[in-house]
Amino acid sequence: MNALHQYLFDTYRAARLGEPLPPEPGTHDVAVLRAVRDRRRFERVPAGRRTHGTVRAALRRWMRPTA
Repeated sequence: MNALHQYLFDTYRAARLGEPLPPEPGTHDVAVLRAVRDRRRFERVPAGRRTHGTVRAALRRWMRPTA
């Protein structure tokens, strides 16, 4: 059973019991991704690491010619 099937079962059950409908799958995905990003940034500050530009700096080091 995938998330859509579970949502359909929950919607049917909620309609029969007169309860509020559950949120649709994927409704809070953006909020979760933002929270994960903010948490990772917060954890980097006490550790003394940079919070911005780390991916770009890593790509720059990787793409730099070693001649």
